Amino acid sequence: MATFDDVLVAVGGFGPYQKMIFFLIYLTSAMYSYLYVGFVFLAVTPDHWCRSPGVMGLRDKCNWSLEQEKNYTLPVGRPGSSSYSQCQRYDVDWNSSSGSCENPLPLVQNASRDLPLTTCRDGWVFANGSFPSIVTEFELVCADAWKVDLTQACLNLGFMLGMVIMGYTADIFGRKPCFLFAIFVTSVSGLLLAFSPSYTWFVIFRSLQGLFSSGGWLCAYVLITELVVSEYRRAAGILNHLSFSFGMMLLPAVAYFIPAWRNLQLATTIPNFLFLTYYWLVPESPRWMLSQKKDAEAMKILQQMAKRNGNTLSMKAETITIEETGKKTTRPSVIDLVRTPQMRKHTLILMVNWFTSALVYQGLVMRLGTLGGNIYLDFFISGAVEIPAAVLILLVIERIGRRLPFAAGGLLAGASCLIAAFIPENVSWLKTAAACLGRLGITVSMAMVCFVNMELYPTFLRNFAVSMCATLSNVGGIVSPFIVYRLAAIWIETPLVVFGVTGLISGGLVLLLPETKGLTLPDTIEDVERLRR
Repeated sequence: MATFDDVLVAVGGFGPYQKMIFFLIYLTSAMYSYLYVGFVFLAVTPDHWCRSPGVMGLRDKCNWSLEQEKNYTLPVGRPGSSSYSQCQRYDVDWNSSSGSCENPLPLVQNASRDLPLTTCRDGWVFANGSFPSIVTEFELVCADAWKVDLTQACLNLGFMLGMVIMGYTADIFGRKPCFLFAIFVTSVSGLLLAFSPSYTWFVIFRSLQGLFSSGGWLCAYVLITELVVSEYRRAAGILNHLSFSFGMMLLPAVAYFIPAWRNLQLATTIPNFLFLTYYWLVPESPRWMLSQKKDAEAMKILQQMAKRNGNTLSMKAETITIEETGKKTTRPSVIDLVRTPQMRKHTLILMVNWFTSALVYQGLVMRLGTLGGNIYLDFFISGAVEIPAAVLILLVIERIGRRLPFAAGGLLAGASCLIAAFIPENVSWLKTAAACLGRLGITVSMAMVCFVNMELYPTFLRNFAVSMCATLSNVGGIVSPFIVYRLAAIWIETPLVVFGVTGLISGGLVLLLPETKGLTLPDTIEDVERLRR
């Protein structure tokens, strides 16, 4: 009897056909980066202040510059924030004001704190040169600023529900149909998002994107993992994450030339419809088909793979061992994830690492956006720092195994964040360098967690298990913006401390996992239990 890896070797373990399939999948991964981290360009918050009736006419009458207008007509802001208030204005009728152009306030100069204040009940003025974003169009500032966080939270909630749903259906109906269906729904909802007439509809379409996109990405990830022999699985998985990083690096250039949010949404959505042609270009996973007793269809795909790789396949389906036989095809179950000691340990540790990876990864990206400076350059750097991480993994993963690089990534991220939190602001270069090391470490951990997750679960449960564990990453994504923006109010470096502690804990737990270097993918729970031995 031959294992499925033996079959893959016979048809060409990592031949031209698999490389073509992987390239096609990598394109979708690059586009997925926009949905995962590109919200910063849709929700740019420019400089803003309250609109006051009559101020525009007074500005024209007095020939004020913009700075003079703000100095004369706006109250002072809170310490540590803008020099003028962005959420309050004087409760003054400027049309009937008796003040002069040099002293327009109707009371004593320099006594503005005694003037009555009110909220921005007439809307806001956004800085000249700012491009339309959902913040400017739907006025998501001041008392409504939380709606920006809610939008991202709803996306991650969709990710979480979608991973469970898509993970379960992909193990029943197949990787390919679920992947294509996810692309279709994500593309249509992205198109509708660009024409959202209100904030409510924006949230609905954004949530719909999250419900299918992340689950579809995982279906594709599992598919490429099952199409290649164990020797090349690490390269296939890491290159998939590398494609995500390249997409992240390209996004700021697209956003720079297409800054208006509706146009940017269209530009990053329409190309996704081309991926529907994968119906004719990408095969179903023959490993999954054999596990579902679809022998004839699986052998047809394997024969096609062999032919395209210049090989021949003489094996028959009956000689291939892929899963324990039985009267019924095994269906994935949540109970299977905790049924045995090793499965329980794997599930707990991987869930913690999924949560930490998303929490720290998204948190450090969002933190870069709050530091000021050039948003396009900062975003590019945050993508570029992931390239060395991928190269390091490719160089060491087959030499020293999976477990140590995985653990080192979490430990490096945690230690770097803690160190960065206590570096004085006047040593900014060292603080930035430590934060970049944290980004590198968490990128290693984020790439490894999905990869290792694939190797620690049996075939009939693999997609479902990855999806269930990965739901914790979406919990991390939901929590992350609140940590970045809310805990910073207590102490500006509090988020880094939280990221540091969680990184150290998750990295240490990884050391309790078994090493999977050189092992074939397990097909049964019994195979997983034997990994320890």
